[in-house]
Amino acid sequence: MKVFAKRIFVALAATFVATAAMAQEAAQAAHMAGGSDKGLIALAAGLAIGLAAIGGALGQSKAASAALDGIARNPAAQGKIFTPMIIALALIESLVIYALIVAFALSGKI
Repeated sequence: MKVFAKRIFVALAATFVATAAMAQEAAQAAHMAGGSDKGLIALAAGLAIGLAAIGGALGQSKAASAALDGIARNPAAQGKIFTPMIIALALIESLVIYALIVAFALSGKI
């Protein structure tokens, strides 16, 4: 499992580095041609929602896993665990929605 996680991390890191390098070249070409930073704004919008979705998914999976583990160990505590878990999942999802709003605001500047 650790090897798989390392491979995923390396693949994501290579993707982000390559994207940043391409964006810098495109921004430099646009700047020399008298353009604006629209490419960088689009990249920021994409990264904002992408990173928020990844973080939200990881947070929700950890919260659900912990809640289900607690319910499995003590089924009588299901009522006390379920409601706080739903509230936590809603708060985690709200952060992803905020990132979506930021991405929309950034893409509106393009």
